[in-house]
Amino acid sequence: MFLLKTWRSTAFGIYGYMNFTKNGFLEHSKKFKPEDMQIQIEGKNCVVTGANSGIGYAAAEGLASRGATVYMVCRNKERGQEALSKIQSSTGNQNVYLEVCDLSSVNEIKSFASSFASKDVPVHVLVNNAGLLENKRTTTPEGFELNFAVNVLGTYSMTELMLPLLEKASPDAKVITVSSGGMYTSPLTTDLQFSGEKFDGVLQYARNKRIQVALTEKWADKYKNKGIGFYSMHPGWAETPGVARSLPSFNQSFSGKLRTSEQGADTIVWLALQPKEKLVSGAFYFDREEAPKHLTLAGTSSSHDLIDSVIDTVHSMAALDL
Repeated sequence: MFLLKTWRSTAFGIYGYMNFTKNGFLEHSKKFKPEDMQIQIEGKNCVVTGANSGIGYAAAEGLASRGATVYMVCRNKERGQEALSKIQSSTGNQNVYLEVCDLSSVNEIKSFASSFASKDVPVHVLVNNAGLLENKRTTTPEGFELNFAVNVLGTYSMTELMLPLLEKASPDAKVITVSSGGMYTSPLTTDLQFSGEKFDGVLQYARNKRIQVALTEKWADKYKNKGIGFYSMHPGWAETPGVARSLPSFNQSFSGKLRTSEQGADTIVWLALQPKEKLVSGAFYFDREEAPKHLTLAGTSSSHDLIDSVIDTVHSMAALDL
């Protein structure tokens, strides 16, 4: 097991350095088609979580600049309002709205979903971007480990509760979940709240992100007849406030080599704009291409067999009345 973990970390480090940095983006972008990003989506409603800074902000701005009506879901009202005003100013699009919701709370997500449903608007694109890497074990008031609460429980609850509005946008509806290359270092596990050993926030984050990729596969299969496409993606290593706070040494070591938030959000916007016929539901995307979900010899692929058990547990924790 030690050798396997070492191999995963080494393979991830090499693969990441070659592909996930700013230079990787610039190299991959040589194959990008400019016309892919010139599509306008006026009349499309897009919900972006964690939209007040970093990749979420860049995604919201990118969608707004192409005419979408954007609902920014943010935890902090003041920072959210400031971000909203900046996007309206930079894009000239006034159809940008703030929704305040703490994604670490299932009860708040339920309240948000209920309130949002009363608007009775179809949701064409849901971007599950809100994420957290907290290095110290913290438990939410609802009793869940904080990283898991945001990255897994929040993502699951938001997606499941938005399904009726996504169905209204069928067959154009898409769910885009922002995962991380860190998931390459971890198999799926049923120890969702990291109870079995000394807490490691980076490892918990990797586990959470692996769950998001497996969840996307499951959603794509489960809801394939509902006209909704499900996609997970990896933004690369981007210089964001979240990375600076959670991984200060990494942020410093790679200073000048990290992607901008806009480069990190590029594939989110690309996925939102493309016709669904060009995309593969359930797939994992990176730099506008379908990417492998597992590194060679990393021993993570068979772990996806655990996803049904994981979903049963998460569904029970969320206590969703679906």
